[in-house]
Amino acid sequence: MLPLTDQQIRSSFVNASRREVAQAPVPPDLDHRVWEDLEVLGWTDPKAPQRAYVVVPTDDGLVGLLLRTQSSGSSRAAICDWCQDSEALDDVVLYVARRAGAAGRQGNTIGTMLHADLSCSRHVRRKPTPQEAPFDPEGFVRDRIAGLSLRAARFAERVRDGG
Repeated sequence: MLPLTDQQIRSSFVNASRREVAQAPVPPDLDHRVWEDLEVLGWTDPKAPQRAYVVVPTDDGLVGLLLRTQSSGSSRAAICDWCQDSEALDDVVLYVARRAGAAGRQGNTIGTMLHADLSCSRHVRRKPTPQEAPFDPEGFVRDRIAGLSLRAARFAERVRDGG
């Protein structure tokens, strides 16, 4: 991922009102991020833990999404839909995104199971177990990174396109 500015992040949101975007906290450590180790930029709202934000690069540009936990924020043992890490099963929650445009104004949403802290980029880079990648651990990690990018972009495009 290329380094992003506060303005780029705020202008990327497709499913949030102007007020929601203006009130959204932006990660304070943008200058200290290791951008080349990120496929998505995700963070939670420290004042409202049920809200989270993610910026996803797609073929058509950046797509920023406002996410909300579907329940009280409780996590369960599950596989994250984006990183599909079979080792990090704890702290996965259902995040829901209001669709962009008319569909979102009618209340239509789309959901996905993600790590509560949106740490998928870190999870895909962990060293694989011998059972996961007995012959080519580096290739396995490269495939996980590519898979995360693809699955996150597809979700973002589905939210953006409203269908």
